[in-house]
Amino acid sequence: MNRAFSTYLDALRFLAALTVVLSHWAYERFTGGAFVGIRDYNLGSDAVVVFFVLSGLVIAYTAETKDRTLGAFGFCRATRLLSVALPALALTFVLDRLGAHLDPPAYEGWWYVPRSLPEMLWNGLTFSSEWHMPGVRLGTNGPYWSLSYEVAYYLLFAAAFFLAGPLRILTLAVLALLIGVKVLLLLPVWLTGVSIWLRMRSAASAKEPRRLLWAMAVLPILVYLACLAAGVPGLLWRATVSAAGMEPDILRAVLGFSDEFLWNLLIGALVSIHLRAMWRLSRTWPATEQSWPANAIRWLAGASFSIYLVHYPVMQFADAVLPDTVPLRPWLLLGATLGACFFFAEAFERSLPELRSSLTRWGPPLASLATILRPADRPLD
Repeated sequence: MNRAFSTYLDALRFLAALTVVLSHWAYERFTGGAFVGIRDYNLGSDAVVVFFVLSGLVIAYTAETKDRTLGAFGFCRATRLLSVALPALALTFVLDRLGAHLDPPAYEGWWYVPRSLPEMLWNGLTFSSEWHMPGVRLGTNGPYWSLSYEVAYYLLFAAAFFLAGPLRILTLAVLALLIGVKVLLLLPVWLTGVSIWLRMRSAASAKEPRRLLWAMAVLPILVYLACLAAGVPGLLWRATVSAAGMEPDILRAVLGFSDEFLWNLLIGALVSIHLRAMWRLSRTWPATEQSWPANAIRWLAGASFSIYLVHYPVMQFADAVLPDTVPLRPWLLLGATLGACFFFAEAFERSLPELRSSLTRWGPPLASLATILRPADRPLD
């Protein structure tokens, strides 16, 4: 994976995180309905699909080229998640309790489900909050749901990639039963990201006309916009309701965040085509790793996980404590939220290399476990 394409993925990751923030900021209780158009098109949900595709691509790439043993894979995934998720859960709990005490009406709604700290930590740190039906909302931290999906896909990928024979089949079957159909419905979306890496690896020397590549890069964006304008998400949802033979409200309760799985799969396919083309185009771009735009993109992307995971409880708390008479209140709310997210990232997300270095000094690397389970040179299949 060349540096230019990696920088492009970073830019996409940050823009997806920012889209999620803006989609929540556009709620009427935060901005008075002035930006409700963002809500009408449900762009935040679509941005999460982009995250899933990027995740599948990066996980497949790192498993084959960097974290080549089960121990190394597990260590890197666990430290990446917990270094941000644990303090995010603690921050959510503190801000929710304090905000609900200072301004109770601000927390009286579907967006806040009070949880005890043990409940928060159990459902949050096992990443199983959506493996139930219905799912478990952790205080005001609605976006946390996607981590439950992500970890499920990590586990399934690790079992398929690192294990073999009957052990692989048994592990996949047990995981599928634990995870449940709801989460598995979006697995094909995540696997589109894996397919990008497989395509990149197997066709590294292939060449296509640049006009074709630019068409493959641009057309998916145009198709996506045309689908939004034509109301395709609604059409696919009605088709799902018709096929299921259930009342829409009941079906939404059953499917949870997977209620638009057909639309999400279409987005995943479009993103896959776009990224494959951008990867090929990026191989001819000049080296820019030392340029200030590339450095700025990497810095912004280095906070994307924090932005995604803590913006909602921070925004809800800021809404509770900011007086209604403050000038430019919606923009101040947005600025304060992003500022807090970057501060959080500086404390926890960007310190990941130091954390990993400290952990590996405490004992033998966890990667040694994988030498029993899988040869280090086994290719992705």
